Amino acid sequence: MRDIPDLLKRLPLCKSRPVTGYAITLAFCAAAFGVRWGLNSAFPAGFPFLTFFPAVILSSFLFGYRAGVLAAVLCGLLAWYFFIPPLHSFNVQHTTLVAMLFYLGVVAVDILLIHWMQAANQRLAAERERSTQLAATRELLFQELQHRVSNNLQMAAAVLQLQKRGVADAAAQAAIADAASTLALIGKIQRTLYRPDGELLTLDEFLRELSAEINQSSGKAGIDISVQAMPGIMLAPNSAIPVALIMAEAIANAIEHGFANTNAGQIEVRVQKDADWVELSVADNGAGPPAGFRLESADSLGLKIVKALAAQLSGHVGMIRANDQTTLLLRFPAPALAAA
Repeated sequence: MRDIPDLLKRLPLCKSRPVTGYAITLAFCAAAFGVRWGLNSAFPAGFPFLTFFPAVILSSFLFGYRAGVLAAVLCGLLAWYFFIPPLHSFNVQHTTLVAMLFYLGVVAVDILLIHWMQAANQRLAAERERSTQLAATRELLFQELQHRVSNNLQMAAAVLQLQKRGVADAAAQAAIADAASTLALIGKIQRTLYRPDGELLTLDEFLRELSAEINQSSGKAGIDISVQAMPGIMLAPNSAIPVALIMAEAIANAIEHGFANTNAGQIEVRVQKDADWVELSVADNGAGPPAGFRLESADSLGLKIVKALAAQLSGHVGMIRANDQTTLLLRFPAPALAAA
């Protein structure tokens, strides 16, 4: 069945070999004449053009309006000479003139409609081809942009790490390290969050890919990260980066601080959603924050960014230490997510 749309795209046929199209058109006319001649006794009077209309329509449809005009002229002359009284002549009478005008009107409408339809089909095919080329160009440009942005972010993070070596002040070193870590996370998000075609990943796909990449870059192969999330949830465009950066910072923070002195542990990422709110949590069984730690007063650049991004989502973020687990919770309104 797919051959039929492909044929329609190629119409009219034989554009590079018009003689072939005209030859087949003549064959259509001859076949129409043969059928009309053979069934002449079976047809009632007043139907001289009956078998010739399909020949004109087929010729126009398959080979274009020029072949249709050729078929219309030839079929009209054959019908006039052989099947319109007085037979075997081109005598013009009132009834003959009326019949020929009727025939010319019908075949003219047929040829014009088919020609306009094929012209519209060709314009549509050209637009489709142009759209395909634009989509391919856009995908290529998007991939190049993503590659350059990610590389630039990684380079900036590397420059900050080098700069930290020349700073003696411990607080300044910590601030520079936080900035470099945040830039590196943004680079990872930039590579992970978007497909090459520009579509957003679903939330569960993104969290699994990002968790695996952060875990791999940490060099701690013994840390197991599990993700439990409803499939098919899409991050809305205006909330994609904030949610992604918060979750990336939470996972990276759990690996860096919760398992600073060990290469083994467990991190569990969960996504829960109801009609009004979305809750994302990152829980680890690591060492936990130092005594007296309060998220509200934390001066880490990464955590400050997390709190600012949570506010941008009209949500809030908190940290809980219970049952030897540290859990960072992010809650924000459900409209920030969209079903796939």
